[in-house]
Amino acid sequence: MAGRDQGKEASLAASRTLNPHPEGVTDPAFTSGAFFDPADLVQVKYEMVRAVEAGGLGAGAAASAFGLARQSYYNAREALAERGLAGLIPARPGPKGGHKLTSAVVDFLQQHAAADPAPSSAQLAAAVADQFGVTVHKRSVERALAGRRAAGNHQQEAAKSR
Repeated sequence: MAGRDQGKEASLAASRTLNPHPEGVTDPAFTSGAFFDPADLVQVKYEMVRAVEAGGLGAGAAASAFGLARQSYYNAREALAERGLAGLIPARPGPKGGHKLTSAVVDFLQQHAAADPAPSSAQLAAAVADQFGVTVHKRSVERALAGRRAAGNHQQEAAKSR
């Protein structure tokens, strides 16, 4: 990618919107001018959907011209319809929540914390490992207990206001 604006490329990479295969984009709008950037994945997906919706291209032909799989067209069309342009930004990879800290584990943590006047978060994490066979970080324990306390305080305030 010689001659490319390194600042823009770094910005696209940081926002997870850098097209990993810009060389696959063969649509004339992207190859003839400076406005359309084949490295901008959001722009590529948007223009692919627009080419089908407004330009009359078929889904397969558009996907091919924009260097993407046919299923990418359908996913982009749905994301655009549901969430607008922001829907075209790839989601963050990885788990979306505390999958190890189930409600049963957090209940156990609360009971264990209440029984011992000042357990450390490391001790609580060790207790979870012993009881459930799940390794959790001490900071995750702290966040889970703080979240549970905050939810309890919110419920108490709501009950008072009724």
